Amino acid sequence: MWSPRLSVGHNGAVAHATSEPLVLGIETSCDETGVGIVLGRTLLADAVASSVEEHARFGGVVPEVASRAHLEAMVPTIERACSTAGVALRDVDAISVTAGPGLAGALLVGVAAAKSLALALEKPLYGVNHLAAHVAVDQLEHGPLPEPCLALLVSGGHSSLLRVADVTSSVEPMGSTIDDAAGEAFDKVARLLGLGFPGGPHIDRAAASGSSVAIDFPRGLTSGRDVERHRFDFSFSGLKTAVARWVQAREASGEPVPVADVAASFQEAVCDVLTRKAIDAALTEGIEDILIGGGVAANSRLRVLAEERASARGIRVRVPRPGLCTDNGAMVAALGAEMVARGRVASALDLPADSSMPVTQVLV
Repeated sequence: MWSPRLSVGHNGAVAHATSEPLVLGIETSCDETGVGIVLGRTLLADAVASSVEEHARFGGVVPEVASRAHLEAMVPTIERACSTAGVALRDVDAISVTAGPGLAGALLVGVAAAKSLALALEKPLYGVNHLAAHVAVDQLEHGPLPEPCLALLVSGGHSSLLRVADVTSSVEPMGSTIDDAAGEAFDKVARLLGLGFPGGPHIDRAAASGSSVAIDFPRGLTSGRDVERHRFDFSFSGLKTAVARWVQAREASGEPVPVADVAASFQEAVCDVLTRKAIDAALTEGIEDILIGGGVAANSRLRVLAEERASARGIRVRVPRPGLCTDNGAMVAALGAEMVARGRVASALDLPADSSMPVTQVLV
């Protein structure tokens, strides 16, 4: 069990007394090497080394490339985080690391680094769930999470609706994607339109000058029997295919493709479904707070539409700033700090990296 301690600075002198845990978090689930340091719910450092440019020419993340990039970036990123926070590694109370889900090879790099630090520094180790960390990071900006709250997590690998009663121990899935995740659909449509990778920011920028009602793209799992069987689930594969066929038909007729209109109409279809189902889930559960996280949470239209629809139903919306929505070490440190503060039992040093770790397993 962690107990309040004196914070020690680089020169060995006591800096100040604190009742909050100082935690270093490591995130390597995909293509970002993230190292964050938090003191309780205060962010001290958020260092990120991205390998996205190395993947751009492939139009998607290449697991082996990501793993090698993590190996090269790990030590410099840890050093940068410590320098920014003004702490030495020996100062931290605990090490937190993403144990899953994610790319197996990428996860292994982070888990191995965290184990080494925990062993060498004789600090407790917390192997945490990537999705739960996306929820916990909001505490660094907006304070303690309402309990319960509904989390809408949307990224390149996940589209999930979660009922969060306790971010350290009770996260229950209400719905998820049955095919493409929202971020994956953004990437594929961006590539189809000749835009860059990752697709989310490029679609968002292109959509700003387009019409969201120019093209009536389908909304997956929102009508008929689909609603009965998949009320809170998502499907974006059909939408992606509809966009591809529309563009192909336009090109076959010799007409130019209105990229801005396609981007805006596609983006509207995605955000419509995401917000509609999130509001429905919150009302069904009697929950008054929705938290939106994951890389797609940085999308400007999603933020505006969620706020408009939630406000109309008396529901509050919390969204971290864009820099905390994408994968980062701060979110892992935030969840680790909450684990320490709530007295959760630390992970064993032989904890595995689990690429398919279920969201219900918040802590290994």
